[in-house]
Amino acid sequence: MALLANPMTYLNTDGRPHPRENTIAAVTLALGLVAFFASFFNSAHVVSSWFGLAGVLTGACSQMISATTGQRFVTVIGAGAAATGGYLGMAHGGLFGGWLG
Repeated sequence: MALLANPMTYLNTDGRPHPRENTIAAVTLALGLVAFFASFFNSAHVVSSWFGLAGVLTGACSQMISATTGQRFVTVIGAGAAATGGYLGMAHGGLFGGWLG
């Protein structure tokens, strides 16, 4: 029976552990997925807008400190999904949903 590898080891392609960089890349991907899938629903525009904004900002920080190609790959996918979800959330009603005018 083959042992399953830890998914984070695919991000450490240089053989050294990068816990901070891996965590920020995973957070970017999670924020992006939430923003993207929340944008499918018009009533969830506040969630998709805020998660999209947070995902894009986290993705920008992650790109600056990433050490391996695997981290950059996960970050770009997450930031792209966050940007798409955030922009669709803005189109459906924006960050505040009419609370400020």
